[in-house]
Amino acid sequence: MTVTIYGIKNCDTMKKARTWLAEHSVEAEFHDYKASGIDRAHLQRWCSEAGWETVLNRAGTTFRKLDDADKQDLDQDKAIALMLAQPSMIKRPVLEAENRIIIGFKPDLYEQFFA
Repeated sequence: MTVTIYGIKNCDTMKKARTWLAEHSVEAEFHDYKASGIDRAHLQRWCSEAGWETVLNRAGTTFRKLDDADKQDLDQDKAIALMLAQPSMIKRPVLEAENRIIIGFKPDLYEQFFA
């Protein structure tokens, strides 16, 4: 099974997810979208599967610092444009395996995913 985990290296939630994977002997390729970027196709697929409201990290500092005009009238296209411009606005982590995804980290969801 090919597993890829997308996120940012120094994020605490990412560290928890990567630790969980290691403790459960799940090998995962790490894609740092702050360093390597992310393409529109990934974001469109994630938003289609999980909803852009789930993929866009509105709780993060980057989103909160946006001008009010950028936060208004959000829809999927505008959210994707924001995330492409500033990947730190993508909720972390995004885990992909066998054409399935999990957005965020919760140990019980990971347990179910890899059961």
